[in-house]
Amino acid sequence: MPAHLDAAEPELIDLMHLGRRRVLGAWRVGDVVVDPGPSSCLGALLPVLERHPPRALALTHIHLDHAGASGSLLQRFPQAEVWVHQRGAPHLIDPSRLLASAGRLYGSDMERLWGEVRPVAADRMKVLAGGEDLGLFRVAHTPGHASHHVTYLHEASGFAFTGDVAGVRIGAGPVLAPTPPPDIDLRAWRASLDLIERRRPSRLALMHFGAYDDVERHLAALRRRLEEMEMMAHDLDEAAFASAIRALVAGSTIEGDAGGGDTAAAYEHATRPEQSFAGLTRYLDRREQAP
Repeated sequence: MPAHLDAAEPELIDLMHLGRRRVLGAWRVGDVVVDPGPSSCLGALLPVLERHPPRALALTHIHLDHAGASGSLLQRFPQAEVWVHQRGAPHLIDPSRLLASAGRLYGSDMERLWGEVRPVAADRMKVLAGGEDLGLFRVAHTPGHASHHVTYLHEASGFAFTGDVAGVRIGAGPVLAPTPPPDIDLRAWRASLDLIERRRPSRLALMHFGAYDDVERHLAALRRRLEEMEMMAHDLDEAAFASAIRALVAGSTIEGDAGGGDTAAAYEHATRPEQSFAGLTRYLDRREQAP
């Protein structure tokens, strides 16, 4: 592969999900696109990719907001392949279970939110376990948000493309942990944060939303948030949990952000508190039932 492509400065493409800024962002590094987003956002993504055709779609995980457009993009770009963890690969080949799971969360909003989800042929995949070197990208298996989650560390720029495992942070808002069902694992999540920190990236590149160079501070804040949200999910009901998260966001976005109201709305769009509550209570129930 041309070395200059892997060495390119990462570019954030705001996917303008449902017309809102700073909710979903795909990252382009030369001819690699990290987390292309859902098909409902192809109108924002395709003008960039038609100028810079991708050779790879690097998926941090297969949730629809990160990966739903993969099959559609492979049809449009026949030389491209998908990078995906081995636990996620079968659900790209046959997305029926993935769509059924997402349907339980989003119901009749599925089409509006995510658009078409096409299957991915097995021979168009590079299946990962973690630990691979892919040009200037190194792959780390970073479960917690999802068992099949990976992080891509880009040596030339120092960026770590962290999907959802490094949380949600928008503008002057707080670091939040997106914890929807079905397979949140807080113990694995904390271990993944330790792994990312040991790799010493210079920036964390988040899909929700942007790049942040205060890496140690950010990861420490996320560790605290995981503890707080775990305790809240244990002690509160769904309504009280959601109210507390929304108050946290509102209080943190008033100062230092001229678009504080827009930022709060972007948080609501990126990670709904009710879904985070459902994922955490599911995790806590499984932990209590474990022998």
